[in-house]
Amino acid sequence: MKKNVVIDETYPSRQLLDLIGDKWTPLVLYVLGYGTQRYNNLQRQIPGVSKKMLTQTLRHLEQSGLLKRKVYPVVPPRVEYVLTPLGQKFVEPVAALCQWAQEHQGELTAVRKHQQKRRPPR
Repeated sequence: MKKNVVIDETYPSRQLLDLIGDKWTPLVLYVLGYGTQRYNNLQRQIPGVSKKMLTQTLRHLEQSGLLKRKVYPVVPPRVEYVLTPLGQKFVEPVAALCQWAQEHQGELTAVRKHQQKRRPPR
């Protein structure tokens, strides 16, 4: 069987999936799609994200060119995060995925419940 170039780790789609494949990246992008946010605001709007994971996610997105971190020289330090133009374009497919999940929530829940009933008790 010939290896599919799409799943090659150097192929752009694979790099994209590596970028958004973690739990927090799509959520951070989605929240930033509404505008500039401060760190504590992001943490409040994304229930369950730890400070460590939010910091790692923000750094990864900044290194990927999807967001910009602006530090103001004040005491206490003030930091804001905003999507770059590339990040703003990227929010469109993320929002589409969120919309798809909302539209199919009932189906997804029903399938999960059905699968749980089929599993033998441990």
